[in-house]
Amino acid sequence: MITPADFVRTIRRVVGDEPFVGLHVPDITEVEKVRVQECLDSTFVSSVGAFVTEFERGIAEFTGARHAIAVSNGTSALQVALELVGVGAGDDVIVPALSFVATANAVSHAGAQPYFVDSDEMSAGLSVDAVSDVLRSARSTSEGLVNAVTGRRIAAIVPMHTLGHPMRIVELVALATEYGVPVVEDAAESLGSRVDGVHTGRFGRMGILSFNGNKILTTGGGGMILTDDDELAHRARHLTTTAKLPHRWEFEHDEVAYNYRMPNLNAALGVAQLERLPRFLADKRRLAARYRSAFADVDGIEFLDEPEGTVSNYWLCAVRVDGDIARRDEFLEATNDAGLQCRPFWNLLHAQAPYRQLPHARVPVAEALHASVVCIPSSPALAAA
Repeated sequence: MITPADFVRTIRRVVGDEPFVGLHVPDITEVEKVRVQECLDSTFVSSVGAFVTEFERGIAEFTGARHAIAVSNGTSALQVALELVGVGAGDDVIVPALSFVATANAVSHAGAQPYFVDSDEMSAGLSVDAVSDVLRSARSTSEGLVNAVTGRRIAAIVPMHTLGHPMRIVELVALATEYGVPVVEDAAESLGSRVDGVHTGRFGRMGILSFNGNKILTTGGGGMILTDDDELAHRARHLTTTAKLPHRWEFEHDEVAYNYRMPNLNAALGVAQLERLPRFLADKRRLAARYRSAFADVDGIEFLDEPEGTVSNYWLCAVRVDGDIARRDEFLEATNDAGLQCRPFWNLLHAQAPYRQLPHARVPVAEALHASVVCIPSSPALAAA
């Protein structure tokens, strides 16, 4: 059985001997500096500018989405997408218990309540079987399906592609369609991930991406709404731009809306990063292959690989450690003491202070994943270490 010290040495063989190795460090070069300087020189640094449009077009082309709407962050993207598919006050939204808190927060910002369910062993994403249990036990009414546990309408399902690994999204959408519940994909971590050649975020009615500083492509802060629906795209752009009516000089707004548009300055960084995205993805697959090989014959460690039939961006490489949460923490303590920035999964959402009073399904797989997974340094540049 591998010891924490051996775990450190194994990672070091992959990432090299730098005193500190971050979990996921943004790769910024002269390409980005030139684009940002162009934006500064233009003086259009807020939400009006050519780089926003260029970035939206670039993401739409890369993902294959008909529309891409740039916003301030992934949370605001998910909130607006949920509202646009009909989520509102008094509703339930099915959410994985294993996700970053922003997934649940977006549901709350939309006025609804998250209903947490279990994860899938293979992908660590939302369990289709767990969702099926909720839908099959729900009561059908003129207003839609009513959750048998909470008595609230099930207004949407939000799968999250954990660490960039696509979950069983085709099966989930088929199930959701059968019951008439819209799917909004939280693809915040999965830019570049695909299922049967289709990019994540394009299977449900809407999807979202995040470009936070630790993502595979960063705009510093930012997000994107993806959809193939012309009307939803129009509404998303209108709502995230303070519902301002087009006019050369008048400031007329036709509804209460949001100031969520991405600034041009951030989009300039994104345009430059998008030019380099194919290289990032290739480097991350090379790094994942090196980790997979390094841990292949190590007793007590399992590398989290992309699910069969999918292509993952390997946003964060991770391993499962045999044993309980105390053993996991021994590995985390050893790596961080050695200058290797490793992290566990997020604390489960149903146990977080804002949500622990809410009803939720049983989540044994999510609990086991939380207690055993260690995310390891995954910056694209480490592929060359």
